Amino acid sequence: MAQDIQTTMAADPLHEARQVRLRLANEGRLPQGILREEIDASWRRSLSYGVNCLDDETVALQQDLDLQMLLANNRLLIDAVTPELEYLVSQQGAGGLIILGDAGANLLAVEGQTEFLERQGLRDLKPGSCWSESLRGTNAIGTAVVEGRPTLINCGEHYLDCLSSYSCISVPVKDPHGRVMGVLDLTRDGIMTQPQDGLATLMMAASHIESRLFSICYPEHLVLAFHSRGQYLGSSWHGLLALSLDGELLAANDQACSLLQMTRQSLLGLHSSDLLGSRSMQFIARLVQGEVRSAQTAKGELFFKALQVPRHSHFAGAISAPRSPVAKPQVLDELAGGDSRLARALRMACRGMAGELPVLLLGETGTGKEVVARALHQASERAEKPFVAVNCAAIPDGLIESELFGYREGAFTGSRKGGMVGRLMQAHGGTLFLDEIGDMPLSLQARLLRVLQERKVAPLGAGEEQTIDVALICATHRDLKHLVASKQFREDLFYRINGISVMLPALRERSDFGTLVNRLLEKLAAPTTTLDEELNTLLSGYHWPGNTRQLEMVLRTALTMREPEDRVLTLDHLPDSLLDELSASERPASGCIREQELELIRRSLDAHQGNVSATADALGISRATLYRKLKQLRS
Repeated sequence: MAQDIQTTMAADPLHEARQVRLRLANEGRLPQGILREEIDASWRRSLSYGVNCLDDETVALQQDLDLQMLLANNRLLIDAVTPELEYLVSQQGAGGLIILGDAGANLLAVEGQTEFLERQGLRDLKPGSCWSESLRGTNAIGTAVVEGRPTLINCGEHYLDCLSSYSCISVPVKDPHGRVMGVLDLTRDGIMTQPQDGLATLMMAASHIESRLFSICYPEHLVLAFHSRGQYLGSSWHGLLALSLDGELLAANDQACSLLQMTRQSLLGLHSSDLLGSRSMQFIARLVQGEVRSAQTAKGELFFKALQVPRHSHFAGAISAPRSPVAKPQVLDELAGGDSRLARALRMACRGMAGELPVLLLGETGTGKEVVARALHQASERAEKPFVAVNCAAIPDGLIESELFGYREGAFTGSRKGGMVGRLMQAHGGTLFLDEIGDMPLSLQARLLRVLQERKVAPLGAGEEQTIDVALICATHRDLKHLVASKQFREDLFYRINGISVMLPALRERSDFGTLVNRLLEKLAAPTTTLDEELNTLLSGYHWPGNTRQLEMVLRTALTMREPEDRVLTLDHLPDSLLDELSASERPASGCIREQELELIRRSLDAHQGNVSATADALGISRATLYRKLKQLRS
């Protein structure tokens, strides 16, 4: 009987799920074997919490959480997630919602197709609300927090009947010690027919966030990535280790524990020599040079790459091999690729910083403004000093003042014990990068202008001012001159930050696409990997709304999907959903050529009884190419 219900649920999940809920409401118990094992366990927990599965008002439960305090308490997570959240919204937001929750299943951000929330009665699916299992029953965010692992709640599997039509995928984000810090969620209306694509995207984003958290939590330590297969470095499956300057292992992610077949408790406190042998420090010294190296360990051959090398005076001595100096102008030339105009602008910006002029980076989202800012900092005389980045669009209006200027203990209710040093003082002696400055509130623009003019800052709640010395780089994707004309940006501040202006071209405008692809592949630890002609044509013809950031994610996906022996990336290395998106902007064939191609495909499909694989083989093309051509020719 249970098997029959499961089979029927697969065919009509909404109707059968409602029948199960009605039985649950009437009988007060859940029959065995009807739901997937993890969903069954979650429904039973929901039942034990006393949640009524037929209560429509449960999704409208109003919360009184202090959103600003919630955001302040999760500042570390938000800073690490913001770049990935922007990408996820650009890629998945048009077809659903991208949600960020914290370790308590409290929502911090809800982005994407938000206009249907009120229409669907989901009035409390908003920042500041809690979606734990104990309040809302089985839902991907709350269940992923409990399970501590990726969770799919497909159509019909939510505990609450009113959520039956939705499908959700959630992936936990963990700190360097394996504790759940937050959850990334993709929610859509209707069944997810290819949940593996959304899951892979979220897992990759979570991996990047966790790598960033290692760097944030251990800024003065070495962070290594490793895997038993070199091509998986940079993927969501690589292990991460944080090492002290003398080689003590301080933190490891879940993948590291799995690859080394050791618990986190047994790993922490070990010395690098316990993993890599007596010459471990010499091995690490070679990693510091930026190379991918392999080592024979007790767990077999492992490939390593240094993701972070602290700029610390005694670190070189600790590993007995100093880093080789980088030719500073060469770094900027590499960023410019073959674009001579951009190369000239970057060299001028470098000279401007040497003359203490502010630099303003302009360009679309994803064009690499922070990458350029960091390169300018590294090419300056302040390279050994702090580089502090502040995303003015990612910090809520009520918190940006305390973030920038800091505060004294007791400056306001809920302020951190001991106060907080602001980003401006953190950047003292180094470079301050104000990203998306066009989104800074007008109320703060006047205060920032005074700081830039007088080079002094006073934390909130403190009377005395402190002198600061910072090089300033600002960036925005917005038209600041238009904002000035419409009184949304101060004219005097605009002229204060606009010393040397650099326009970063969109990816579709660059003439060095091949060079950029090769540089990204090298960055992703695949310097010997190339693209085949079909994939190169597809990528070079795409309009790239997400620019370089989007291209890097596509290459990461293809590298993750390849086999260990593959050295050429093809269309077969990309999921169908990604192929559909990339080919959507291609111009379809026209005239008689279009008709002849369609007729050839029709005849071949008929000859092979509709077998797509056999048809693709007969035509000498891949299955992915055949699907793409069918879509184009039928449009």
